[in-house]
Amino acid sequence: MLERKLNGSAERTILPEDRLGERARVYGSEKAILVALQRPGSSVDESLSELDSLASTAGIPTLLEVVQSRTSPDSRYFIGKGKVAEVKAAAHELNAEVVIFDDELSPAQARNLEEKLKTKVIDRSQLIMDIFAQRAATKEARLQVELAQLRYLLPRLRGWGSSLSRLGGGIGTRGPGETQLELDRKKINRRIHTLERRLKKARAERDLRSKKRRSGALPVIALIGYTNSGKSTLLNRLCEANVLVEDKLFATLTTTVRRGEIGSSQSGLFVDTVGFIRNLPHQLIPAFAATLETVREADLILHVVDASHNTQNAN
Repeated sequence: MLERKLNGSAERTILPEDRLGERARVYGSEKAILVALQRPGSSVDESLSELDSLASTAGIPTLLEVVQSRTSPDSRYFIGKGKVAEVKAAAHELNAEVVIFDDELSPAQARNLEEKLKTKVIDRSQLIMDIFAQRAATKEARLQVELAQLRYLLPRLRGWGSSLSRLGGGIGTRGPGETQLELDRKKINRRIHTLERRLKKARAERDLRSKKRRSGALPVIALIGYTNSGKSTLLNRLCEANVLVEDKLFATLTTTVRRGEIGSSQSGLFVDTVGFIRNLPHQLIPAFAATLETVREADLILHVVDASHNTQNAN
């Protein structure tokens, strides 16, 4: 979650999206309905189960899961109009405050659904980004998440309500006749450029640390695998470390390096990495740069698999 205003002058961010219905993120007090589209010859059971786990990680209890079988998504509402009416009735009856879709929605689909459902609508990508925002601990991770959120938000700004119909002309504005929407876009673009510059510097610092590890005499062992598969638990056992362990998705969002023993006379550097997940938002792929670099440069890759989880066994 972003904690600064876009111009850096306030303690809590008021994103343009907030003024349009607080749709940029989810909150722990909300209750959700999950919606998935099942195409012919496929099953959504695993994906919906994962979406439920993601919602739980974000602190959002699930009230109901709704599945519609269709050959392809509806261009206007993603699901059919009849199913939209069904979800709306269920949301009213259960007092659900947010409807979470298992697939990424287009800006138009999200807008149309919110107008029909009269409640907040987010998709899997927004949910994952919100979890990253809640749990990012390092400077680089926070910058990456904020950049991902803003890039996702930019094409989804839309003229809801009077706040975007006001003109921004006059002293201190870019020019007469600019709408609030145009000003918001300029603010976000400026912030994006600032974040890109800061991330470039952070990557250079990470590359320097990585170079020092490669130049050392100790072998590097990378622990990789699905999120919540037990990588951090294994690291703690191997290195007598005290890395945070939680039964939640994305408990680890940064690479962690600890020294451990290999056999009776050899030491090594064990690297705990960010876990992978299906349908990762494209905007968050840079957040896995450190993990991918670690894997590429490691002397040994140790793939950690949860034997009780069918999804991980299949991948």
